[in-house]
Amino acid sequence: MDYPRGTIKELTFHSQELNEDLQLLIYLPANFSPLYKYSLLIAQDGRDYFQLGRIGRLADEFLYQKEIENLIIVGIPYKNVADRRRKYHPEGSQNKQYIRFLAYELAPYLDNEFPTYQMGRARALIGDSLGAAVSLMTALQYPHTFGKVLLQSPYVDKQIIDLVKSFKEPELLEIYHVIGEQETEVKTTDGKISDFLTPNRELTKLISDRSFSYFYEEFQGNHTWTYWQPDLRRALKMMF
Repeated sequence: MDYPRGTIKELTFHSQELNEDLQLLIYLPANFSPLYKYSLLIAQDGRDYFQLGRIGRLADEFLYQKEIENLIIVGIPYKNVADRRRKYHPEGSQNKQYIRFLAYELAPYLDNEFPTYQMGRARALIGDSLGAAVSLMTALQYPHTFGKVLLQSPYVDKQIIDLVKSFKEPELLEIYHVIGEQETEVKTTDGKISDFLTPNRELTKLISDRSFSYFYEEFQGNHTWTYWQPDLRRALKMMF
């Protein structure tokens, strides 16, 4: 069935934190109206979520069938592999600035431009791999701004584990977390081979022991969009 299609508009946003222009892809539902209020989903790896994840088509279907709440999706594309690493990797040279951009620049801008609920639990972050890592780090640092985070096969290192350990307000965060059982030898962008599964299992143990609202599952598959794309169906329904 063909559902009424939302629109995706591209705009350029100048970030002072990063001192550069960023592209934003903004999905507005087919029946978008300033008379309604909208939740926000902000996607790292923005172009991938629209093209490979087909997240816009999925939202069209769910919104038409009234299976999810009113939702605006904002994708932030990365410029190239090096740019992605600089911003998303916990050790990346622009990681702290990128996290501040999300919290101090992007969230207020979107609240100003669109009829949003203007509260943490109506703002979500999503990403895969390194994009999931920076989404989780941002939500842990700014839980009042971003109350939901969707993690698809996140990169997890000691810095992220320590952030979760020291996080004081688990009741503020809702977390959706999946990882593939075959993600034991993931080829990372720096050319190395990493075991993603073991640190993700350590992470889930940590999160499960606290009072987070939390969903975790290991899927049969590896570190690719072949598995993340179909998983988005459940992720969107569960979180929205």
